[in-house]
Amino acid sequence: MRVTRRCLPSLAALILALAAAGCRGRGDAAIPKSQQARLEQRVGPVLVTIDYRRPVARGRRLFGGIVPYGKEWDPGADAATTIKFGGDVLLEDQLVPRGTYSIWATPGPGLWTIILSRAARVFHEPYPVGKDALRLSVRPDKGPHMETLGFYFPMVDADSALLYLHWGETVIPLHLRARPRDAR
Repeated sequence: MRVTRRCLPSLAALILALAAAGCRGRGDAAIPKSQQARLEQRVGPVLVTIDYRRPVARGRRLFGGIVPYGKEWDPGADAATTIKFGGDVLLEDQLVPRGTYSIWATPGPGLWTIILSRAARVFHEPYPVGKDALRLSVRPDKGPHMETLGFYFPMVDADSALLYLHWGETVIPLHLRARPRDAR
């Protein structure tokens, strides 16, 4: 192929456009600070799935700081964190029907309120008033520092599990049990 002087400007523009597209795809600006995460755990016959973005502490004071006490907060970033139950469960001994819910919390220094909302596909703020499916009071525990917010199951048994929400040194324990099929 022969390149003529008339083709050089077009060829140069094409090379610059391809180079810019390649840089845009690899640049740090394209990587979100709060990474997407998905956690799946089978608890008896029920598959539990949590989808969320993981904010990072970055030396900030978390609870009572960037996350104020007494105000509803979504434990995640960007889109609201969701939890999906593939069957009915008991969460802290309260029935939660099969379905997908957004997770919210009202932190406090000695007691937290955990909220499951029927408004599952929403932004992480504002809190969807009037859509509560469940409210629980939970005492926070202290744990080792966790820089990035995380949900995990430190204990899973045949039909029950312990789910942790952990960020900074705050751990929120939630006891989960698959609802027995004969209880329906």
